[in-house]
Amino acid sequence: MLAHVRSRNVYMRKSGNTIAIVAMMSGKKKMSENLRSQIVTQGVQRSPNRAMLRAVGFKDEDFNKAIVGIANGYSTITPCNMGINQLAQRAEVSIKAAGAMPQMFGTITISDGISMGTEGMKYSLVSREVIADSIETACTGQSMDGVLAIGGCDKNMPGAMLAIARMNIPAIFVYGGTIKPGHYNGRDLTVVSSFEAVGQYSAGKIDDQELFEVESRACPGAGSCGGMFTANTMSSAFEALGMSLPYSSTMAAEDAEKADSAEKSAFVLVEAIRKQILPRQIITRKSIENAISVIMAVGGSTNAVLHFLAIARAADVELRLDDFETIRARVPVLCDLKPSGKYVATDLHKAGGIPQVMKMLLVHNLLHGDSLTISGQTIAEILADIPEEPSANQDVIRPWNNPMYAQGHLAILRGNLATEGAVAKITGVKKPVITGPARIFESEEASLDAILAGKIQAGDILVIRYEGPKGGPGMREMLAPTSAIIGAGLGDAVALITDGRFSGGTYGMVVGHVAPEAAVGGAIALVEEGDSITIDAPARLLQLNISEPELARRRANWQPPAPRYTKGVLAKYAKLVSSSSIGAVTDLDLF
Repeated sequence: MLAHVRSRNVYMRKSGNTIAIVAMMSGKKKMSENLRSQIVTQGVQRSPNRAMLRAVGFKDEDFNKAIVGIANGYSTITPCNMGINQLAQRAEVSIKAAGAMPQMFGTITISDGISMGTEGMKYSLVSREVIADSIETACTGQSMDGVLAIGGCDKNMPGAMLAIARMNIPAIFVYGGTIKPGHYNGRDLTVVSSFEAVGQYSAGKIDDQELFEVESRACPGAGSCGGMFTANTMSSAFEALGMSLPYSSTMAAEDAEKADSAEKSAFVLVEAIRKQILPRQIITRKSIENAISVIMAVGGSTNAVLHFLAIARAADVELRLDDFETIRARVPVLCDLKPSGKYVATDLHKAGGIPQVMKMLLVHNLLHGDSLTISGQTIAEILADIPEEPSANQDVIRPWNNPMYAQGHLAILRGNLATEGAVAKITGVKKPVITGPARIFESEEASLDAILAGKIQAGDILVIRYEGPKGGPGMREMLAPTSAIIGAGLGDAVALITDGRFSGGTYGMVVGHVAPEAAVGGAIALVEEGDSITIDAPARLLQLNISEPELARRRANWQPPAPRYTKGVLAKYAKLVSSSSIGAVTDLDLF
């Protein structure tokens, strides 16, 4: 198998199923047919670059093998990623055993859970772009034939998939694995438990000792946050997309099967390189619809909307915000998972995992069974031996005739407050329609202070603005305020809307991704304290109850705020980032 070849004179790369040779000779002379033939047959043997490849372990027999990148998201910044290095090393050995040559490189991560509620959270969504750009840069700069990307925390997954879709070289994603639940007083704990405990403590519902016990026990080891929060949502979606192996998305980080899966993923990837199975053959409109259907069925994170809009754009697949609403209307919620349910991802794994959920959707014509996967099999072929109904001795995955909810939970709301759309979790909300007075906050911190101080009353609608992609910048997640609301016992009594995001751990009457955002003059910037706002989930409505002339008057008087950052990565991000309604991408219409 020929590897990519780059020398001072010639750059050879694979494009689709063909090999394209581009001459870069001094004086830009046309490459002779004789030289072209010589390079194709002799590969890198005549390239002076082989000296440096020898230094990193290449031997004579390795120069015509495929070069496979391992994008290693290992770090000790977060438990989500601290177990990843052993997976990368296992994959490295497997790639060699499969007849290819691995080249490992690092990618970054930001811990959403640790940065939550701080200025540092502004870098979380930014890190999605940094991860994508770094993988694209390393793989393309080093002319790699394929890439195995390993990640754990929330933005690792979409960041890797953005790069994979852009480059279109054979690729597979390996999830670092979910954390096992913590335990206290007979209940399972997740990281969200500690955020909610802060609200309970502030409301006088628990004492110092219980707060300490929850904090100490919530995260017992390695792995990504344990509920169907953003990391587990995206790993599940990538399995449904066909870019990860079956069952891999719900494995615990610390279990032996996770390392075994990384090894198998490496072999599958090398075979995909031989067969030239390319990401854009897998990431299609049909497979993205499959992924969204699974997101709805498992009760996944609102962040998946933002990320799949971006992934689809990178893969040149047409996907609109309203497509999520179309799929939501026909797909039931089948799984009883945290944050609003009882169980965690390891429970889902024991109950049959994502393949069981997918088979139920497939037999009810809610999946495209002919979608291709990285193994070369179709979805229908992979699911052939899976039972049509889940086991009766568990209640994590509900039977088809008894779902958690008859329709999906992620709704797209519109109205004069969100003409480009907004995203809400609507299932399990006791009051799906609420009209109340606006309580205005220009930042997440200001809202949290008010909640903890007991200044929010039943019936209030919190408006947290200037936290959007440009305004934040970085579109922070609002887990701290929403958890404080839940902890204070106000989860069914107040609502919250924002141009920022919500953690996958958030639940309640919350509406995020409001677009246009405040920083560009969206209507959310024009709301005044005490204004009446209506959130009507069944009608998909987000409405500011003032007259159009009054709204126009306020718009005419609005002035954009000065940028919060004028240099560095946040300033660059704010300059480039697009609306959340199209995925908050940073490479839209650059030219």
